[in-house]
Amino acid sequence: MFGLTALELARAQFAFTVSFHILFPAITIGLAAYLVVLEGLWLRTRQTLYRDLYHFWSKVFALNFGMGVVSGLVMSYQFGTNWSFFSDFAGGVTGPLLAYEVLTAFFLEAGFLGVMLFGWNRVGPGLHFFSTLMVSIGTLISTTWILSSNSWMQTPAGFEIIDGRAVPMDWLAVIFNPSFPYRLLHMTVAAFLATALFVAASAAWQLLRGRDNPAIRKMLSMAMWMLVVVAPIQAVIGDFHGLNTLKHQPTKIAAMEGHWENHPGEGVPLVVFAWPDEEREENRFAIEIPRLGSLILTHSWDGQFPGLKEFPREDRPPVAVVFWSFRIMVGLGVLMILLGAWSLLLRRGDALYRSRLFLRATLWMGPTGLIAILAGWFTTEVGRQPWVVYGLQRTADAVSNHGALPLAISLALFVIVYFVVFGVGIAYMLRLVRKGPEMHEGDTGLVGGPGHDRQQMRPISAATDDDLNTAAARS
Repeated sequence: MFGLTALELARAQFAFTVSFHILFPAITIGLAAYLVVLEGLWLRTRQTLYRDLYHFWSKVFALNFGMGVVSGLVMSYQFGTNWSFFSDFAGGVTGPLLAYEVLTAFFLEAGFLGVMLFGWNRVGPGLHFFSTLMVSIGTLISTTWILSSNSWMQTPAGFEIIDGRAVPMDWLAVIFNPSFPYRLLHMTVAAFLATALFVAASAAWQLLRGRDNPAIRKMLSMAMWMLVVVAPIQAVIGDFHGLNTLKHQPTKIAAMEGHWENHPGEGVPLVVFAWPDEEREENRFAIEIPRLGSLILTHSWDGQFPGLKEFPREDRPPVAVVFWSFRIMVGLGVLMILLGAWSLLLRRGDALYRSRLFLRATLWMGPTGLIAILAGWFTTEVGRQPWVVYGLQRTADAVSNHGALPLAISLALFVIVYFVVFGVGIAYMLRLVRKGPEMHEGDTGLVGGPGHDRQQMRPISAATDDDLNTAAARS
């Protein structure tokens, strides 16, 4: 297929399925927490707009949760089909971690999801809120185990190599490996940001089309407060994560920065723009800010860190991919901070809800949280190459002994099926978002809550006994 080897096709297949999958858990993590806040505010204030927003976003959550579960199953099978030598080498570590995710997070989510989605009129308010909270906690526990497994592949710890296999010796060291805390925080906050931008874009869409009501305004306001607070925090977490990566994966940092070599007595510039030329081992068309790279990564004006030329060519990742994916992630993060600051300036009066320029910008920024997550994952995973377990097993040694043809066929089928199945799901979700929440403000017949009727379950249930008797007599 296009002259690609079996290794390249296996990597492309896993990259495609992971990239598709990660979009759904990211929104699920953020929406689950958002639903907890909405239901908590509803129970505290009894303002119907919080209840209406809860019911609206719970539908979007359910769609994302379902698509996330289905797309996630595919990846686990690939460890056995396409990466059997990795499973043989590291399965003693990664297998239990993924099993813990199922036994804790998935069972917790599955146990309370039904009550959360279908129990509004069937259980009391305390139990329903508890169910929503448990589902949210389940998404965070799931994130914890998945990031622990993936982080171990980046910074392996707590193991010994016995008979050619990684055998866990200290589970606490395995789980809390050196990069795990930074990557867990970075991914979780990224999910909150992506969800906030998604919610804000939905509100901006409605306001641009003249649908201005308290629920829509509350959506936009809450999303912008999240952006204002969390986007700068993410920048700080990213800085700590970068320092951790420099310590444990200096080759990745060198590729991210497009840094080829040090010069005696000179600080490292920050390369804003360039085209990394791996053959000539230099940056072409470079635009640099002197010494800023040293200041960011070493917190010193003259500090230096290893350049790519200090590592053998066979141990370097694809520089251009890592270099540009990192800049896409950081650039979008800067735009998020600026959008949050802009929203603060518009808070006075109703300018936040009336500025069409701001609303259009918010609408266009809607998908950027997910794009930044993808760019971050490309930076992380491609930057780990040529290793599948950093410093221990190369990717070329982890792939199953398949020919290129079956991998090409399966990749083509994945692309077709994913775009058809998940394309329909995403289209339906966007249709729900375009429609927006239904408002029942002031409708005393629909004021219920957990344990009370919110709306009639079917048309005939709205009829009284006298109406039914009259209809029967006429027939």
